[in-house]
Amino acid sequence: MKTQIHQNRYFVVFFKTTLYLLILFVFSRFSLADESIIDQNHKLPEDYEAQWERLVSDVEPKLLGGGGGIDPHLEILKQSQYPSAALCGRCHQRIFTEWASSNHAYASISPMFHKFEQAVNALTSGTMGSFCVRCHQQVGTQIGEPRESPLWERSLVAREGITCITCHRVNQSFFKVNGERHVNPGSIYEPVYNTGDAPGVAEVIAERDFYKISTSPEEEGFPIHGGAKVFETIGQSEFCVSCHQVAVNIGIKLEVVWEQYRDSPAFRKGVTCQDCHMGKIPGEAKGYDTGPVAIVNGRVVGDANRKHSNHAFYGPGYPIAHPGLFPFNVRALKWSVKEWLTFNYREPWGMPDWEDKLEQELVETPEFPEIWSARKVREEARYIIGQNEKLLENKRLDRLAVMENGSRIDGPFFDKGGPEIGKDLNFRYRVTNVDEGHNLPSGSLGAQPEIWLNVVLTDPDGERVFESGYVDKYGDMVDLHSIELAEGTIEHDDQLFNLQTKFLTTNLKGTDREMYLPVNFDIDQLPMLRPAGQPTTVMNHPPFARMEGRSIPPLAHRDAKYKVSGDLIKKPGTYKLSVRMRSRAEPIYFMKFVGATLDMEKRINEWMIDIHPYTVEFDVK
Repeated sequence: MKTQIHQNRYFVVFFKTTLYLLILFVFSRFSLADESIIDQNHKLPEDYEAQWERLVSDVEPKLLGGGGGIDPHLEILKQSQYPSAALCGRCHQRIFTEWASSNHAYASISPMFHKFEQAVNALTSGTMGSFCVRCHQQVGTQIGEPRESPLWERSLVAREGITCITCHRVNQSFFKVNGERHVNPGSIYEPVYNTGDAPGVAEVIAERDFYKISTSPEEEGFPIHGGAKVFETIGQSEFCVSCHQVAVNIGIKLEVVWEQYRDSPAFRKGVTCQDCHMGKIPGEAKGYDTGPVAIVNGRVVGDANRKHSNHAFYGPGYPIAHPGLFPFNVRALKWSVKEWLTFNYREPWGMPDWEDKLEQELVETPEFPEIWSARKVREEARYIIGQNEKLLENKRLDRLAVMENGSRIDGPFFDKGGPEIGKDLNFRYRVTNVDEGHNLPSGSLGAQPEIWLNVVLTDPDGERVFESGYVDKYGDMVDLHSIELAEGTIEHDDQLFNLQTKFLTTNLKGTDREMYLPVNFDIDQLPMLRPAGQPTTVMNHPPFARMEGRSIPPLAHRDAKYKVSGDLIKKPGTYKLSVRMRSRAEPIYFMKFVGATLDMEKRINEWMIDIHPYTVEFDVK
C-alpha cells in the first residue's frame, strides 16, 4: 500500500512537471537567451559577498562557512528581515521573470528618478526629505538608508525598488499616504500576505523531505515562507492608492491615476487596477492567464490551471538604465553597479565574432577597464545583457499593446469640401480614449508624460509639403519649451496637437507661463517649491502654481484640426496623408534641466513608440 502511494505521488509529480513544460513551451516568451534568469541549480552567483552582506541590513554582516552543498550566501539571505526577490524567484520563476522587467522593479534603478529626485530636493532646500524615495526605495527608506545614498551604497533589496515584500509583507490598508507605508519585517520563513491562503504551501511543508525544503534556519533544505495569510485588500484597487495618488508639498498632484480611475466607467463597473494591469491582455480587463504558482526544487506545486496574475504590471513606462543593471538579473550581481557602468554595451564588447577579430588583431583594441580586460568576462557580461534585452523587447511590445489597446485614431475628415489645387486644405483627425479606467495620457509627475500627433502631407512627387508634430534637433516637440526654438533655428509648430499636461506658474512679470516644474523662477532669488501659506482647498491649487490638464478622459475624444495653405497644393495627382501618435516618458528639455546624461537622452528617444501609424491617399484635380 505504501509503495502504491509513493508510485501515485511520483506519477502526479511527473504529470505536473510534464504539464508545466508544456506551459513553458506555450509561453516561450519567457525563455531568455537559452535559459532563465533564475539559476535552476539554486546557487547564487559567486564572488560578490559584499552585495549579500549589505542585504542583511538589520543583522551583523557575516559570511558563514559553507559546507554540505549549501551556498554560504544563502545563509545570509535566510537571516535577513527583508528578503530579496532573489529568494522568492527560486520557487516563483514565472512571476519573478515578469517582475524583473516591470516598472516596479525599475523604480529604484531608474537614473531619471535619481536625477529628478536630486533636482527636486535642491529646489526645496532639502525640505522634501524622503518624499520620493519612500515609494521608489521603500525598504531602503524603512531600514534607515540615507535619502541621498547612490545605488552602489544601498542594500540589494533597496535596489529592487517595489520588490516582493513591498506588497506581500503588508497587511494594512494605508490609502492616501503619499507612499508612507510600512513593510512588516520578517525572515524568508515568515508568512506572506495574499488574496488566498496558498494551500500549495501546506502541501509542500507536509512533504518537506520530498520537496527538500526548510521552514526554519535550523533545518537543511531550501528555505520557503511558512504559508500565506489572507489580506483581501491586496487584490483591490485601494491597495495601489498609496503610491499612485500623490501630492507634492505645495499641493500640486504629481500622481492622479487613482482620482481618474475613481471617476471612470471602469470603477463603476467594478473593474480593478489588477484586472487591466495584471490580466492576460495588456491594459484590458479580459480575464487572467493560468499556470502553477510555484515550482519547488523542480517540482510543480498546486493547481497547474490556477489564476495567474501577471507581475509585469503593464503600463506605458519604460527603462533607460544600463541593460546590465536592468532588468533585475541574479547573474548580473556578480559585478557591482559601478563596474557595470564601465561596460560599454553600445560597443560589441563580448560578442564572439567581434572578440575573434580582436584576438586576430583585425579590429582596434579598446582601452578596457581592468574589470573587463578578459574576453571570458566580457562574454559573460554580454550574455547577461542578451538575456535582459530579450526581456526588454517583451516589455516594449507590452507597452505598445497598452497604448494601442487604450486609444484610437479616426480620419482624416475633410469637413469643408474635397481637396482642390490652390485652395486651403482643412482636415481633422479624431483621437479617442477607448480606455475605461484612465485619462489619455495618465501616469505620474504631472507635466512629463508626452503624447502628441505627427501628421505629414506629401505631394505626388513624394515631397513633404506640410508637417505638424515634428521634433527639433534634440528630439523635443517644437512648442514653447523647445531649446532649438529658443536658439532661433527652427519654427514654432503652430498646429501642434499635444496631450501633455503643463504646469502654469505666475511670475513677477507678465501673465502665467508654462513650466515643467511648479517653480516660480522670477519671484524668489532662491527658486524653490514653497509650501502654501493657506490651505490649497481655498483656491483648489497652491498660490502662483497650477496645472493645465490636456489629457482625454475615459471614452471621450478630441479633434486635431489642421489647415494647409493652398499655396502648398500646386500639383495634380495623388497625395498621401500620414499620421501617427507618438509617446515618450520624458521631454528632453526636462532631462537637460535635471542634468541627465547624453546616453539617458538617447535611450529615452530609442524607446519612443509610434501608435496607430497609417497613411491614406487622395486625389487632387
